Amino acid sequence: MLEKTRGIVLRTIKYNETNNIVDIYTEAFGRMAFLVPVSRSRRATLRSGWMQPLSMLDLDITVKPTTRLQRIKELRCTYPLVSIPCHPHKTAIALFLAEMLARSLREEGENQALFVYLQHSIRWFDACEGRPFANFHLVFLMRLSRFLGIYPNLDNYRCGNYFDMLNACFVSLPPVGHQAYLSAAEAALIPAMMRMNYDTMHLFELNRVQRNRCLEIIVRYYQLHIPAFGEPKSLEILRELFV
Repeated sequence: MLEKTRGIVLRTIKYNETNNIVDIYTEAFGRMAFLVPVSRSRRATLRSGWMQPLSMLDLDITVKPTTRLQRIKELRCTYPLVSIPCHPHKTAIALFLAEMLARSLREEGENQALFVYLQHSIRWFDACEGRPFANFHLVFLMRLSRFLGIYPNLDNYRCGNYFDMLNACFVSLPPVGHQAYLSAAEAALIPAMMRMNYDTMHLFELNRVQRNRCLEIIVRYYQLHIPAFGEPKSLEILRELFV
């Protein structure tokens, strides 16, 4: 059946000499995998340049419920990315976030609110020329946790609390039975990060060591709450950015 939907590219994997597998988060169907012919021709209907991570597309697709790999009949670029492909720091962040999304988004089916969030975030990031964006990936991932159903419970936070990462809540004493918790000093980072948004994140001045620690906490939190999440391969690149 031929369907029309919008999509955000998560990753591209080489399948064979003539085809790639492209994972796309679609507005109408959730995450889908497509078999896409490799073509470098400017006249090609399916341009490989439009399959870069976080690219936003309009798709005409053939959906077969019994087939794992779907087909794209036609695609158009919804919003050409301008600064992300050209700015080394933005490119590194985009690759990392696309990998985090590829490891996180397992669901099938429509989630309009999540799709709108992703689309808005990518457009903001691409357009933020001349504005500080060193904390963008931290804000993106903390807010993404709400859509994934793993949002930390901030209701009981008190200064001096520990953060139980396994149970996603603040506690007055270190949890018994596991070591996945943050000290009181590091636990205070959680509500601070949750107060950030894209327009105010530049007010939270973090050096590279502090930002890397925040990132390590977030990645570890995702690993604890999303089965088979694994270790992001692009994480090490981000550790070297933003002195």
